[in-house]
Amino acid sequence: MFSRSVSFVVAGAAGAATLTAASAPSPLYPVYQRLWGFSAFVLTVVFAVYVFALLGALLTVGSLSDRVGRRPVASGALVLLALGMVLFAIAGGTGGLVVARIVQGLAVGAATGTTTAMIMDSAPNPRFGSVVSSAVPSLGIVIGAVLAGALVEFAPLPRQLVFWILAVVYLVLAALVWLIPESARPKPAARESLWRSLRPSAGLPPAVRPVFFALVPSMAATWALAGLYLSLGSSVLGNVLEVHSHFVVGIVLGVFFAAGAAGTVVSSVSPTRWREWLGYGTLALGVLITIVAMLLTTLPLYVAGSAIAGLGFGAAFRFAVHALGEAAPDSRRGEVFATMYIVSYLAFSMPALAAGLAAERFGLEPTAVAYGALEVALILIAAAAGIIRAHRQVSENELLAEHTVVGEAELPCRTS
Repeated sequence: MFSRSVSFVVAGAAGAATLTAASAPSPLYPVYQRLWGFSAFVLTVVFAVYVFALLGALLTVGSLSDRVGRRPVASGALVLLALGMVLFAIAGGTGGLVVARIVQGLAVGAATGTTTAMIMDSAPNPRFGSVVSSAVPSLGIVIGAVLAGALVEFAPLPRQLVFWILAVVYLVLAALVWLIPESARPKPAARESLWRSLRPSAGLPPAVRPVFFALVPSMAATWALAGLYLSLGSSVLGNVLEVHSHFVVGIVLGVFFAAGAAGTVVSSVSPTRWREWLGYGTLALGVLITIVAMLLTTLPLYVAGSAIAGLGFGAAFRFAVHALGEAAPDSRRGEVFATMYIVSYLAFSMPALAAGLAAERFGLEPTAVAYGALEVALILIAAAAGIIRAHRQVSENELLAEHTVVGEAELPCRTS
């Protein structure tokens, strides 16, 4: 078995690699559109079926690792993800692409909550665990976008090679996760069958619910923007900003998510009281800059705005992961993180699907600008929810302090 430090590295690698699959097809979407002649709406449908399959997996097997262990769920998901990559490599039309995305979504949904829980279980401390677990999605997406863009532009087999490489990586990781020691977990009740536990469900321990619901606007704001980048981002770069190199498209998409990984680190070293507002402020500023860049057709400004927005994405998401990780009991972390990703991926897919419909009717540039404006509004709602949550926490702490003082004052009277 691996040591705790090696287990942490392998768990982090598995978490990052899982999300690499999410972005690998993105630089290829314009190629698929030219080859198979589908519209922007069909493109977002191809993107969305992945998310719906992912949500189905989260609802059924998202918390399974809390019952049967992290290793079998993570390994099985990685093997299924390798199969999804093979299906991408051999896809010959829109139907094959949809099937590959469904298999990919099921695998990522099964792996996401589990690998996040594995990272938190093996982390040297909760703070470091929250930094890594919130950074690996962005890191994985960066690798997928840049690797796919480079291989499409410069390598042989431009539509297949990235998927064959990733299939091999997933099979290797599927073997390595078996060497990560299992964390302690309660045994399931004997009378409750495993199949019954797979019924669609999502849940939160009562102690986690106030924190979770207060963070829903934040999750929606961050992941709605990520969904736009991975669904219509390559089309915006090609049609609005006139970028025709697949490698450059991959780099620009990677800038947003690389900045997201950096944002998690910046958040972790910032003063505690500023961490949430750092995320919201940079996220809103970056989106506003990208809107101006699209209106002016200025690629450097768009890249700068993407970097600033990505920084906010990472900082805000890290804050949410850290808050939920602290509130969740160890034995139910898989369930809590699975529920978190259900909300996140709904925000990831539904607005992007609506944007695909809008682009067909109003055009890509007006749709992207309107999407950005709605994103800013959502960030403001998340900030307002954060202020309310902070005031409520202060009131609860003051009330607890008053009860403690009263109790201490009454104690001598009771013993006299």
